[in-house]
Amino acid sequence: MRFSVQLPTEKVEPDHEFLSAAAVAEMAQAAEAAGFDACFVTDHPMPDDRFLGSGGHHSLDPFVALSFAAAVTTRLRLLTYVLVLPYRNPFLTAKAASSLDVLSGGRLLLGVAAGYLEGEFAALGADFDERNERTDEAIGAIRRAWTEDGVRLEGKHFKAVGNTMRPRPLQRPHPPIWVGGNSKRAIRRAVELGDGWLPFPAPRQLARYIRTASMETLSDLEKGIAYAREHAEAIGRSSPLDISFVPFGLEMFGEGTLEPDRFLEQVAELERMGVTWLAVTLSCESRAEYCERVSAFGEQILSKLQRS
Repeated sequence: MRFSVQLPTEKVEPDHEFLSAAAVAEMAQAAEAAGFDACFVTDHPMPDDRFLGSGGHHSLDPFVALSFAAAVTTRLRLLTYVLVLPYRNPFLTAKAASSLDVLSGGRLLLGVAAGYLEGEFAALGADFDERNERTDEAIGAIRRAWTEDGVRLEGKHFKAVGNTMRPRPLQRPHPPIWVGGNSKRAIRRAVELGDGWLPFPAPRQLARYIRTASMETLSDLEKGIAYAREHAEAIGRSSPLDISFVPFGLEMFGEGTLEPDRFLEQVAELERMGVTWLAVTLSCESRAEYCERVSAFGEQILSKLQRS
């Protein structure tokens, strides 16, 4: 089992606590020292006020934020959780991702999804109704930009007529692409086009709002994993699929407290089910509190796990 931890760069007030080069550096170094395998950030370029007023959040640009984390660490992997692919031209995404992978020494994990905020789509000039088709199209275009010369490809809103991107990513054949979402369509996308799947806890009311399937219990997750395996067999996929889950009790904006023994029991059960990564959010009100909680997690959880 591997672990990633969120860098709380969605906390824009007070900005000196979390949104400075020194803050990102201190938090990323704390995560690496505690034994985390990766850090992650979210993606909201231009959220609408309705979303913000109902508990939504801002974020730094994920590639910029993760580049600052990369510059002060040596081992910590860098996860976009998640990058909304239809917001951007896929070749610009491929360039930013490749640049980060090269400069970080091959540490990028590209988590992607189709998105759900209609108001943000409108502000960015992206077609909300096309988001699923454009996500599938973007994953294929990114892979080709990373691995091929003379790319020829006509997409919905772009056309490569024999184009080549350099530098290519350091990872071979390319950085892992993990696909977020609980729906069967998202699972099929992960199996058919991705290297990993990013499911997450979603009570029914939240699931309706963010336009995905609800996931309220470990049984719900187990059903999703079973569907992924069935679909992989149906299409003849033989390569393994990473599964990164957000453990119950440590969701983004959650207020759950860490109970080490119960949490370790949940880790063992998730590992039995086939989960390979866990993504945790540690609530905090200050940078110092964040670093303390990260360190405590390392001592109480990570140090007790057998990890190759």
